[in-house]
Amino acid sequence: MFQILVVEDDKELRDLFCTVLSDNGYKPIPASDGLNAFDMLEKNYIDVIVSDVMMPNMDGFEMTKVIRKAGYTIPILIITAKENAADKHEGFLAGTDDYMVKPIDVNEMVWRVEALLRRSQIVNQRMAKLGNTEFDSTTFTVITNSKKTELPQKEFLLLFKLISSPNRIFTRRQIMDEIWGPDTETDTHTLEVHISRLREKFKENPDFEIVTVRGLGYKAVKKNDK
Repeated sequence: MFQILVVEDDKELRDLFCTVLSDNGYKPIPASDGLNAFDMLEKNYIDVIVSDVMMPNMDGFEMTKVIRKAGYTIPILIITAKENAADKHEGFLAGTDDYMVKPIDVNEMVWRVEALLRRSQIVNQRMAKLGNTEFDSTTFTVITNSKKTELPQKEFLLLFKLISSPNRIFTRRQIMDEIWGPDTETDTHTLEVHISRLREKFKENPDFEIVTVRGLGYKAVKKNDK
């Protein structure tokens, strides 16, 4: 069961978030502020952090900065009343992965937690192999018969997602939400460009190819399975 750290000084909201997460199959761990959150981090394995910004003792942005400085890569969803671009920019600079403005739809909060979990699981799978081709997410490198191809981050994460589940069809929306995030202003044309680049780079690869499933999305196919 995934454990979600809920950092919120308003007890009523904290209880609500915890209840909704629990109802959706997660184990919520409550914390009343940033300092309390660090106590919880020391005692529990946390998969995602959902945090308010305006809190006593240590606010959400400062907490995020300290968490990142300490080397934690846990996905962090910030929930706040601050809605202008400068505040959002501050949050992302601190190391936030996603951002919601109050009042929020708790169902949307759950969807965003799910998306963050999917993305983090992609990154946390360090290595994958398909045939004789190896995929190393620590260096964004694809290695086939000693030939190394280093990819930009988005291209690698896209390819890694497809090859990690060979023959599984991923819709364009699924891919966009996981690789670019649910709030991205990027359109599907960008996805198509990334797919085209990957196809060009690996057109001679003996182990896999990326197939378009008309009207649905994309899948990676083992060449010897075709």
